[in-house]
Amino acid sequence: MEDDVRVPVYLVNGFLESGKTSFLRFTVSQEYFDIDEPTLLILCEEGEEEYAPEELEAHDTRLVIVEDQETFNEAFLQKLEETYNPGRVLIEYNGMWQTGEFHQMELPEGWGIVQQITTIDASTCQVYMNNMKSLFMDMVRDSELVIFNRCAPELPLASFRRNIKAVNQRSEIIFEDEEGELGNLFEEEMPFDINAPVVEILPEDYGIWYLDALEHTDKYIGKTLRFKARVLKDRRIGHGIFVPGRMAMACCEEDTSFIGFICKSDQAETLKTGQWITLTAKLDEEYVRAYRDKGPVLYAERIEEAEPIDNDMVFFN
Repeated sequence: MEDDVRVPVYLVNGFLESGKTSFLRFTVSQEYFDIDEPTLLILCEEGEEEYAPEELEAHDTRLVIVEDQETFNEAFLQKLEETYNPGRVLIEYNGMWQTGEFHQMELPEGWGIVQQITTIDASTCQVYMNNMKSLFMDMVRDSELVIFNRCAPELPLASFRRNIKAVNQRSEIIFEDEEGELGNLFEEEMPFDINAPVVEILPEDYGIWYLDALEHTDKYIGKTLRFKARVLKDRRIGHGIFVPGRMAMACCEEDTSFIGFICKSDQAETLKTGQWITLTAKLDEEYVRAYRDKGPVLYAERIEEAEPIDNDMVFFN
């Protein structure tokens, strides 16, 4: 539990030259980030950007360099705790190491991961997406914050964003150019008429609608929607509730998930998991235990049996 954390751990990951060091140098130098105890900075990958000793000393930050992955283990972290007794730990993680392996480590008593941040060089993102997508997705899967830097107008930023949201719905995504954070880039026109009496969402547009409704729920509140979906039922989500949705793939066959929103209906008990339906429903926003937060909730107005969709997998690209 975060309340039991004595030493907050911030894990910053990303591929080499993605901006990890620049981000940490800026963060450490900010007045709001100062604490009374020393900060321990663990560097697992050295790039062209370096930490200036005088800057680290000015902010009571101790730098430890990790030579290889075998060295970076539980015993090593315990020794650092005993040597430095830090009040906070920053880890600049190696881009070629699986972050899941770190999450499985038993950290020293009182240490706890409070935030994972991924930095991405937007100018090289497509290369990594094409050639190392599985590792790329592992980086962002548990990140609360994803920062794209070196952004340019000609880059497919909307596609990058959809890929991140496909594996991590709750991640905050920031785009920056050389001048700093960019404004709202994604007031893109939807491929359906959101002001129609019934918003018709075609099968090929389901993924786009799903992500937009997830991030901009307010603009769909009170709207009546119609789309084809498969039924998912689970006793744990309660009586009179099912989830209409689709299977989605973010990077490979092993990385698929069912995406959909809670739907309330007095017909829920008559539906079967896997059944295809055409759903007409009105959308609202409310707290849902399964979401652990507020989110989109559908209220069914009409449910009709439907033929399966050919090539029904949703691809985020």
